[in-house]
Amino acid sequence: MTESFHRSGEYQNPHEGPQQAPVNPEWPPPPAYAPAHAPHPKKRKRGPVALIAAVAIVAAAIGGGTAYGIQELTGNDTVASSSTSTTVVPAGQKGTVAGVAKAVSPSIVEISARSNAGSSTGSGVIITGDGEIVTNNHVISGASQIKVTTSDGTSYTAKVVGTDSKKDLALIKLENASGLKAATLGDSSGVRVGDQVVAIGSPEGLSGTVTSGIISALDRDVTVPTEEDQGQQQGQPDDGWPFEFGGRQFNGDTGNDTTTYKALQTDASLNPGNSGGALIDMNGNIIGINSAMYSPAGSASSSSDAGSVGLGFAIPINTVKADLAKLRAGATD
Repeated sequence: MTESFHRSGEYQNPHEGPQQAPVNPEWPPPPAYAPAHAPHPKKRKRGPVALIAAVAIVAAAIGGGTAYGIQELTGNDTVASSSTSTTVVPAGQKGTVAGVAKAVSPSIVEISARSNAGSSTGSGVIITGDGEIVTNNHVISGASQIKVTTSDGTSYTAKVVGTDSKKDLALIKLENASGLKAATLGDSSGVRVGDQVVAIGSPEGLSGTVTSGIISALDRDVTVPTEEDQGQQQGQPDDGWPFEFGGRQFNGDTGNDTTTYKALQTDASLNPGNSGGALIDMNGNIIGINSAMYSPAGSASSSSDAGSVGLGFAIPINTVKADLAKLRAGATD
């Protein structure tokens, strides 16, 4: 930003020196509000001084604006992602994993779902103060009981509002909840490969776990199962959520009933239990819902090899936002 300042009633010929008479005193004509009597010649020395002072003020203003711009681009307030202009992280902690974690962790919950087939553990994102939570369909699929624990350790019972197995999304609602901190949903259309991101969830039941990385690819065609019984695999310690990519299956058999969606790929560490949690830009906005990751574990004998290998996938938040009305209406697809 540049600013300019003009001193009223004064003119200074840019070719005029401190003690040199003007070459053509009739040009330009004096302003209408000029004094009736010409000032004493000696006082003309003040013109350049005033001009220099004015230039100094302008330079200071320009310098300040330039410094501000440079600070915005390269200083402590650097924003690593351009996906959205909304800023959730406090100014003094912009662009830091610690700042993102502090700002967003209160909006991330741990979900424990129980059914006749077993139990599963996942994560969710609070989107309203009265307890609407977005998660993966496979986290709560077929559940007869859902327990949610917030970041401060408060436990709630939750009910399923709507599900969309084709997008692996679900909306649940806490009972008797109020005053919760809702997450800010960003704009995943602006996400770029190389953008820094933070993931928050409850891998292996370790609630509030924070990892970080980058967006490593966009628009990955990820195929996941839609059968209810597959949802319970999320709670098994040696297997991640099964998915298919590029004609190959990972973390087990995806079965015959599957769905495919475009996913954000990240190298932020994801493990069983991260499903349904948040993928966040460095402004603190949710840009994706973590949904699948590759784990080399395939059996109990190879469990020592289990864990993240930097291949995680998230449902873009714009997909979630487009599906919210359907979920709130009680869809059960």
